[in-house]
Amino acid sequence: MRTGCPLARPGQRIGILGGSFDPAHQGHLLISQVALRRLGLDRVWWLVSPGNPLKAHGPAPLATRMAAARATARDPRILVTDIEARLGLRKTADTLHALARLYPGVRFVWLMGSDNMVQFHHWDRWRAIADQVPIAVMARPGSRLAARHAVAASILRRARLPEARAALLAQARPPAWVLLNLPMSGLSSTELRKGLR
Repeated sequence: MRTGCPLARPGQRIGILGGSFDPAHQGHLLISQVALRRLGLDRVWWLVSPGNPLKAHGPAPLATRMAAARATARDPRILVTDIEARLGLRKTADTLHALARLYPGVRFVWLMGSDNMVQFHHWDRWRAIADQVPIAVMARPGSRLAARHAVAASILRRARLPEARAALLAQARPPAWVLLNLPMSGLSSTELRKGLR
């Protein structure tokens, strides 16, 4: 195991919430706590990315975003990590491949907001991502219905679990995904950045 990488044991169920966290906010915390409870996860890792290839402008410095994320993640089951920067990775497909290699036997679940499901088919190697890990799509204001009818959702419709079976997702063989309804939070990092300006 590389220095500075999180610890995990085979058999653990770990949710992965990736993003720029620019800045981290209560919506990230809400999604994580709902995922821990509804998916029966042992931990959620916040993967603070070096930068998002789909965004035109770079985020705040990594150290600043890490510190803010740690201050926001006030749950001992949530771990904030810069593992992508440590491994020199930027794309989700590469990160998930590396995590599978570094953590054999760990059951990872990718967590994404429903707004990301709408554009998931634009991600680099999105089908490889879906074939590698189960995915929990967390409902967000304004995109819950669009996520149900997204291109990726249509292609993966046979792999969708009913919400009532969400606790089985971490053990499901990919591709597998579930759409989770949760209390809505209108917070977004983009809006918070606008407010800070």
